[in-house]
Amino acid sequence: MAHALAIAKAKVDGDPNYNSYRRGYKIRPVVDRLLETTGIDLSRGGGVPELLRFQEHFKEYRIVVFGGLNCEDIIFDGQVESKKELTLCMITYLDIFMLLTALRVRCRDNMSVEVVINGVDVA
Repeated sequence: MAHALAIAKAKVDGDPNYNSYRRGYKIRPVVDRLLETTGIDLSRGGGVPELLRFQEHFKEYRIVVFGGLNCEDIIFDGQVESKKELTLCMITYLDIFMLLTALRVRCRDNMSVEVVINGVDVA
């Protein structure tokens, strides 16, 4: 969760380290600093209570988390009035299979697609 937020924030902010972060490089100190600053412990996982605390920390951003590939399946919406949005998608292995199948179709139609799973480019 903290990794995903750090990567999303880097993308939104135009951070020059964005590509490194999404590939898993240089991100550990950023995540450690975020967790230390917020006092959030994700050693046992995270859920809505942790998202609420992250939303309190990132006051100038709206955090939205989807529960899968369906845009209507919203798990969390920070509802903050902001022009910057950090969007996360929590997907299962079945969702990944469906996504990669859909990507093959989209790529054939020359659409630009970026998919990162656990910091690794998969498409």
